[in-house]
Order: sequence, then structure tokens, then C-alpha cells
Amino acid sequence: MTSRIPVLLFFAVLSFSLVASAFALDRKPNVIFILADDLGFRELGCYGQEKIKTPRIDQLAGEGMRFTRAYSGNAVCAPSRCVLMTGKHPGFATVRNNKAIKPEGQFPIEAEEVTIAELLSAEGYACGSFGKWGLGNTWSDGNPLKQGFDRFFGYNCQAHAHSYYPATLWSNDEKFPLKNDPPVPGHASLPKGADPSDPRSYDVFKGQDYSSDRINDQALQFIRDNQDRPFFLYYPSLIPHVALHVPDEDLDPYLAEKWSDPPFTREGGYGYTPHFTPRAAYAAMITRLDTYVGKVLDLVEELGLAENTIVVFTSDNGTTHLKDEVDYDFFSSVGELRGLKGQLYEGGIRVPQIVKWPGKVEAGSVTNFVTGFEDWLPTLLELVGAKSEAPGEINGISIADTLLGEDQGERPFLYREFQGYRGQQSIWLGNRWKGIRTDMLVKKNPDPLKIELFDLENDPSESKDVAAEHPEVLKEIEKLMRSERTVSETFPIGPLDEWTREG
Repeated sequence: MTSRIPVLLFFAVLSFSLVASAFALDRKPNVIFILADDLGFRELGCYGQEKIKTPRIDQLAGEGMRFTRAYSGNAVCAPSRCVLMTGKHPGFATVRNNKAIKPEGQFPIEAEEVTIAELLSAEGYACGSFGKWGLGNTWSDGNPLKQGFDRFFGYNCQAHAHSYYPATLWSNDEKFPLKNDPPVPGHASLPKGADPSDPRSYDVFKGQDYSSDRINDQALQFIRDNQDRPFFLYYPSLIPHVALHVPDEDLDPYLAEKWSDPPFTREGGYGYTPHFTPRAAYAAMITRLDTYVGKVLDLVEELGLAENTIVVFTSDNGTTHLKDEVDYDFFSSVGELRGLKGQLYEGGIRVPQIVKWPGKVEAGSVTNFVTGFEDWLPTLLELVGAKSEAPGEINGISIADTLLGEDQGERPFLYREFQGYRGQQSIWLGNRWKGIRTDMLVKKNPDPLKIELFDLENDPSESKDVAAEHPEVLKEIEKLMRSERTVSETFPIGPLDEWTREG
């Protein structure tokens, strides 16, 4: 007599598969947003990097869409993240510069701000943040647990995040001890009497418990814990922001490259902690970030979530200007672009950006659509089919059409201002034009409101000011520079604020 068990088992498995498939179709897509820290436009293989190895992120680009005209929220950490979280560009955002608040943390976003996490939480998403927050510490309204996140693990304070070997991290509202005895400071000089030519002199800056490993572990656990419901994983990595701290296991392959690599000794006490081979260390840090990205992608695949997960990878601003620590010329970190972190010239704010969503975003596609961090709030709401609309006061636009292969035309304009680094303001008009003001806070500047105009389609290096040749374009940009902002009492830009009030 033929057994019926194999037949019954077949139909049971088939039935389970059909139910699982139907569940997957009904379930809103997961969102994983990975934010690198100070990663330059050309520091990934898929963006032309030749020295630093990033195989997993390059694979991600091959499986998704790569942006060539993506712009971070601002030119440094906190104001850039504020734009991302709130969908408001820097002319209306709460946080417009880095600003420390004692005893620890940064100037917070306000309680009434509506964040991506709050909106996704209202749609039934589990929301977790793992890495560097920088928008208000635990006792402030900017605490991530008060801004829509159910889980937080990492650094609340940007200054604390200068060390990868601290004594503690934050786990929600409690301190989480690390096994670093003693902790390694983010800023220090070589011990008195140490020989800068002896690699052992730098061992004092090596810890035991690498914070980014712990952060990655917690991010992976969040995915496991929430695999049966839609989740939003916000992963603002520390890497590759200095200090140059990286485990030897990642450093050794780059030491084998035998680059000319003079030590960073922190002469004069300026900068972060010294490193015997800074070029190798910087490359190793980025490769370690690549490994973390790979672990996230592998787990999503292992759990069968890949087809229903939107993955975004980008950076909060361009490469640091600290050349003795990060040799941006050696790595061609921003390629042909002008400027570095802290500047609204292209190299300081144009960033790599990759989006993967299998079956929805075309694999291996490339777009030159101009987009900024403020666009992610309305875009994600549209992509996940949110019932609620984006807040009316945001400045971002949805780029869902671009991601899904539809022609979206040109973006009308993109606005940025930055109180730091002597005061700056910029407008991108369509794909071609860019107007920029710099040095507005330099007292001896005879014309602080002067606008430089660049034709980015023909001059991506911003090498020739063509303002005199295009007065009508300049007039349109100047009009937007006045209308697209409010005066901030916390982050004043004197000449610009006076001019804005006059309008």
C-alpha cells in the first residue's frame, strides 16, 4: 500500500508557501537606511575608488540604483541628520550647525518636529536607531526614544563618538559598559617621550572592545527580533569619521599594500589620536564598514526578507578636511569635485547614494536626478504605501518615480545654508545651475552676499564663476535665496539674516 504521508506533506508545504507568499505581498516593505559618516563621493569602488576595497557596497550598487547627484542634508553631521529626520531643508530646519550642549550631546530637535520614525511608527513599523544620533541627548526632547524610535543603541553625543573604544555606549536610556580599560580618547597626543618612528608608541590608542562591532551586533539583533513585522532600521554608522581607530585584522591587508604612509603624530596637539599608518587605517575603516553592510544584507537574505526590503546607503556629508589624518588627495576622495566637509561646494555635500529594492528598483541602474536628504521622508511614505501623508510644512519631494523607473523631470531647485565654516548659502537650479555664497561671516568681507554661479553640467569642478554672463539665472537664484529660509536665533548668519528681513 502506497503511503499518503509524502503526498500530504507536499500539499502542507505548498499551502504554507502560498500563505507565506500572500503574507509577504500584504506586508509593508522593511526599510534599512545605512548612513556613513564623512564618506566622500569617490571613496567606494562603484564610484571610481581604486585603492579602498568595498565589495559588498559595490554589489549593492550592482543590484540597485546608483545616484550621481545626491546631496546630503548639510555639510556637517548634526544639521545633515536633522534634514534627513524631519524632511525640512536647512532654511527651515531646527538644527543648522553642530552645537554642543553641556554636559553631553548636541542641540536637540524640538518635541513638535515630526520625524520619519514617528510617521513609520504610526504605520505599524518597529523603529530602531543604531550608531551615532547627534540630535539631542537622553534628557532632551531630541532623545531618539521621544522621536519615534522604539530602540536605540550607540552614541548620543557626537564628541563622544570621536572614540571607537569608549567606556560606555547608550542602550535606550541606560549606559551600556564596554570592555575598554582604560577607554581610548578621541583626542590625545603621543605619550611624553614616545618615539614617533616606533609603531609600538601608537599601541596606546588600541582598545579591546570596538564600539562599531557592538553596534552592528545590535542592529542585526533588531532585524531578528522584528523579522515578523515591518521594521525601519536606521543605521547611522560612525565610520569613517576620525579618530583613526580600527582593529589590526582589518589594517593588516592594507599594510601589505606597502603604500608610502607617513605617521600622523598630532604635532602641536591638533586633530584626533595619532596613527602610525593613517592611509592604511582610513582605508581599513571603510572596508570594515563594507563588512558591516554585508552582514546586514546577508541576514536579510537568510531570513527571507530581501525581496520585501528597501535598502538605502548614503553619507551624511563629504570627506573630512583634516588632510594629515585623511589624505583625500591620495585616495581621490572627492574626485573632480571642489570642496570637502564643512563646505557647500560639491565635494562637501554631494554624496554616494545607493538604493536597492528587488523587483521594484532596476538593478544596475544609474540616475542623475538631483535629490537631497529632505526627500527621504515623503519618498519612504510613498514607497511603503503609508495611509498618512507627509506633513505639509516639509520641503522634500518624493523621488519614488525616479526609483521605480519613471521619468520625473528635473527638480526645480535644492536649497542649502550652513552657519558654520564662515557662513554659506547655496541653490541648485535644475540640473545645470548652482549659486553659492561663502564667507558671509568674515568681518572683512567687502561683499558678504556676493553670489558665485557655476554651470555644473559643463563645469562639475566649480572652477569658473559665470555670474556675469547669466544675470537672469542669478536673479532667479537670488530670489530663492531670500524666500527659502527663515531667520534662526540659535544659528544666526548676520548679513544674510538682515537681508532676509529686508525682503
